[in-house]
Amino acid sequence: MSSTDPPTVVDDAPTLAARRLDGLSDRVARSRPAADADDRADDPEGDPDALDVFAPATAERIGSVPACDAADVEAAVERAREAQSAWAETPAAERARVVDRFGDLVAKRREELLDVLQLETGKSRRTAVEELFDVPTGCAYVASEAPDALSEERRRGVAPGVTTATVTREPVGVVGVISPWNYPLTLSMADAIPALAAGNAVVLKPDEKTPYGALLLSELLELAGLPDDLFQVVTGEGPTVGPPLIDAVDYVAFTGSTATGRTIAERAGRNLIGCSLELGGNNPLVVCGDADVDEVARGAVQACFSNAGQLCLSAERIYVVESAYDAFLDAFVRETEAVTLGTGYDYDADLGSLVDADQLARVESHVADARDRGATVETGGRARPDVAPYCYEPTVLTGVDPDATVACEETFGPVAVVTPVPDADAAVAAANDSPYGLNASVWTGDRERGAELAREIDCGTVNVNDAFLATWGANDAPMGGFGDSGLGRRHGREGIQRYTETRTVGVSRVGPLTFPDRIPTDWFVRGAFAATRIGRGVRRGVDAVRRRLSRR
Repeated sequence: MSSTDPPTVVDDAPTLAARRLDGLSDRVARSRPAADADDRADDPEGDPDALDVFAPATAERIGSVPACDAADVEAAVERAREAQSAWAETPAAERARVVDRFGDLVAKRREELLDVLQLETGKSRRTAVEELFDVPTGCAYVASEAPDALSEERRRGVAPGVTTATVTREPVGVVGVISPWNYPLTLSMADAIPALAAGNAVVLKPDEKTPYGALLLSELLELAGLPDDLFQVVTGEGPTVGPPLIDAVDYVAFTGSTATGRTIAERAGRNLIGCSLELGGNNPLVVCGDADVDEVARGAVQACFSNAGQLCLSAERIYVVESAYDAFLDAFVRETEAVTLGTGYDYDADLGSLVDADQLARVESHVADARDRGATVETGGRARPDVAPYCYEPTVLTGVDPDATVACEETFGPVAVVTPVPDADAAVAAANDSPYGLNASVWTGDRERGAELAREIDCGTVNVNDAFLATWGANDAPMGGFGDSGLGRRHGREGIQRYTETRTVGVSRVGPLTFPDRIPTDWFVRGAFAATRIGRGVRRGVDAVRRRLSRR
């Protein structure tokens, strides 16, 4: 770049330069050399074998990455498979140390990662920090828990004292991770890190809008000591890269839309490989009559508008018990109007931009449809190109027709629908009136009653007096969806063990377990059933004692 060239959005980032992004592009797994930089410069139409990447904050092109094809994917998986066998033999504690070092590097290199994250997604700096913080904390959990979660486990044998049963866990092999654009660092690593800790190789396909963060993380994994070829990144269009990736790997982890998730599950099923899918949601928020409306209003802003609503856990449907409705609505509108917008590399703004023109059009169409059906816009309801090309104001709607698109589908933008209901039971019924079941929250002055209501809501995670961090941040607890919101779980031991195959080894101390030769068969049968009856009685007595002790 010459001194006379105008500044670009990349130059505004405190720690980045265009050449740094070009260098990250070289980390993409390819089966053939990419087009030479000089050739690309001489070609007025650019490199046909590349995908341009744009910054939502300005709509500027910030670089390009290779457009991988099936051959690239197959080669990447083959290299990963060759590297995985030695990694599987590496002690789990040593693998955990690599994960731990990676978490440390993410924290140390946070400023560069934050710049890349904002550049690719248009997030505010505050939202970017919230996302990035999740990576080292997740690494710390996996590093601590994986060795024990993967260790051999003794189970009761068929005949205690005569036989033993031991369960071992083996890595599945190569895991394909397909990650989204909205939280590209967190959601790629929440799937990739436990897979690596479990002894697998990983081939990551990031969304084509946000490849650079994944490539920077691959660099940090290498610096942390991860062996060559164990973690590879393939960039490209989903319909081109996704199918060959699913066909080549041994397990696939996907975060994205329900429609795409169904396609992935179908293909994984044909290949008889496992999959975990975190999909869409139209998440409910329940406000009970005894709730502190000012506190709930602040929490609802976080629940509904974090990352400009581009969060799979975001609340979009708010059901308020009638006795608290007016006070809550006033407080919620007031808190919403206080939200600040911006995409700068400082901490001044609360929320940033939507990711692109398509996402802006989706939000605008959902709000327009609600208006056409008689809804009232209490605040917001308009794009803010003065802030950024795809920025949209946090929006509160009331009087929404139950059949409106915004009431039935995931908007994935900063739009919340507030609806009065007669009581808490009606709110729970309304919350469950959806094919989705990812996340929910209940707000009340009675925490015990809130926990009871939470158990009645058909979602994989339900928070009481919190938006989503009480469950998402609980790394030791599983997270995932019901119904159209997905299959499988991430986080917790479940999130590590999903990437393993179990093997049960049974050992008999007396030889073959069959009818004995020297005892009449009818005697043996009567004796066996008598022993079984006695054993069942003993077990019931022991269980009863345990239950009494647990209640003390």
